[in-house]
Amino acid sequence: MNQLDLNDRHAVITGGATGLGYAIAQRMLASGASVTLWDRDSAALAKACAALGAKATSVVVDVADIGAVTAAVAQTAVHASAIDVLVNSAGVTGPNVKLWDYPADEWQKVMQVNVNGLFHCCREVVPQMRARNYGRIINIASVAGKEGNPNASAYSASKAAVIGLTKSLGKELADTGIRVNCVTPAAVKTAIFDQMSPEHIQFMLSKIPMGRFGTTEEVAAMVGWLATEDCSFSTGAIFDLSGGRSTY
Repeated sequence: MNQLDLNDRHAVITGGATGLGYAIAQRMLASGASVTLWDRDSAALAKACAALGAKATSVVVDVADIGAVTAAVAQTAVHASAIDVLVNSAGVTGPNVKLWDYPADEWQKVMQVNVNGLFHCCREVVPQMRARNYGRIINIASVAGKEGNPNASAYSASKAAVIGLTKSLGKELADTGIRVNCVTPAAVKTAIFDQMSPEHIQFMLSKIPMGRFGTTEEVAAMVGWLATEDCSFSTGAIFDLSGGRSTY
């Protein structure tokens, strides 16, 4: 593992109790940071913090609820003097069906978490970063947001929105010490696969020239670098992690 310098930095990671968010927390801690995990699963949070150690704390929060996010920022302040890094990793996939069969309530759930939740977190954390003129925001998008996956219209649309928001916010903060970027992984095998059909999983694998899924550690390594001071001249940028599937 290459050494990254996140000494004395504090990172908030949404969806941090499991999967990709948990792997990112591990990488942040290994690089010297302390972390606060935001997740709506209290049992998973307790288990994650116990495994990660003393420099990991947690807040139970549903990012789709703006009031809960506001409260989470205040609760995080109990453990940390500032939020230096925000990683928006919380997300859901929704069902794998044709758009004309897509349940309207399921569409709303995907948008509430993947788009509104990310907006809520950025909206509440950015003012604190602006006051200190420093911050790193890394949003987890997807190759689906670039290309659109069939039978995943809500997920694809939500991740395209994440890419657009990243570009917009990056430009709005470009004259400050805050950098905003996102990563676009192809499929990474985590518990989120439990929300997908086997046919959809096979479709995603067939599109990757490397012939394998990504690992959580590979994504965490990229996110870790984007969280450092070394990432100083990239903002509003989209970093590919797709095994050759998407190269633009």
